[in-house]
Amino acid sequence: MAYKTILTIITNTDIADSAIEPAITLATREEAHLDVLCLGVDRTQTGYYYAGTNAFIQQETLHKAQEDAGKIETAVKDRLGREGIAWSAEAAVAQIAGLSHLVAQRARFSDLVVMPRPYGEGRGIEDEAATEAILFDGHAPLLIVPEGADTANIGQRILIAWNQSAEAMAAIKQSMPLMQAADIVNIAVVDPPKHGPDRSDPGGALSQMLSRHGVKSEISVLAKTMPRVADVLQRHAQDMEADLMIMGAYGHSRFREAILGGATRNMLEKTDIPVLMAH
Repeated sequence: MAYKTILTIITNTDIADSAIEPAITLATREEAHLDVLCLGVDRTQTGYYYAGTNAFIQQETLHKAQEDAGKIETAVKDRLGREGIAWSAEAAVAQIAGLSHLVAQRARFSDLVVMPRPYGEGRGIEDEAATEAILFDGHAPLLIVPEGADTANIGQRILIAWNQSAEAMAAIKQSMPLMQAADIVNIAVVDPPKHGPDRSDPGGALSQMLSRHGVKSEISVLAKTMPRVADVLQRHAQDMEADLMIMGAYGHSRFREAILGGATRNMLEKTDIPVLMAH
C-alpha cells in the first residue's frame, strides 16, 4: 500500500494556520495527488436562534461562510500553483451540524488525511468536529501535525504507542509505508498487563509481524512514572528523538475523552511531533 491520495481540510482564511505545507511535503515525497477541501463554516446553529430572528441573519452568516470558502480556495490555488505535484482544490460550505458528513465523505476516499492540531489557541469547534469525523466516519488514517513541526524528513525515527488495542493495530497497518522506509521503529509498551497474552514478551508478536513486512523494530517497556500515559510517551519520544508517533485513537468513547480526558485528547493537546492516528 502507498499513499496516493492525500487530503487536507482548511477552515481558516489564513492558510498559514493550516496543514497545507506538510501536506505538500508528503504529497511530493509520496508522488501522491493532494486534495484540498476549502471549507467555509457557518458556525451558527439554527435551533438556538432567539425568538424573532429573521431569515436575514441566517442569510448573512451563510454569505460570510461562502466568502470564506472563496478566499481559502483562492489562497490555496495560488500556493499550489507554484508546486509540481498533482492537486485539486474544492470550495464548500457547511454548518457545524453538517460538517461531519461532508468531511467524512472526502476522507473516505483518501489514503491519508493531514490536519493541524485541533486544540489550542486559534482553534474552534469545527477543528475538533473535523478530526472526529475523519477518524470515526471517514475511517481514514489521520496525521496531526503541530505548528512548527519539521516534516521534511518525517518518519525516519518512529515511535509506536502499543497497547494491544484494535485502534492501535489499525494505525500500525495504515502506516506501514512510513515504517518500511524508517531508520528506527520503536515499539513502546507502557505498564503491560501482568496477565495478558504478551506478558512474557510485551510487543513481541507485533515486532514479529512487522519484521515480515521488512520493518526492523526494537521494543521499550516503560513504567507509568507520570500521571498520564501521554506524558510517558512524549518523554520517551523526546529521549529517542522521534519525529513521528503512531497510536490508536479514542479507545474510550468521545464523551469520556471530552469530559474525563484520555490518551488521545491529551496527546492532541500537547504533542510537539506529528502523530498518525486511526480508529
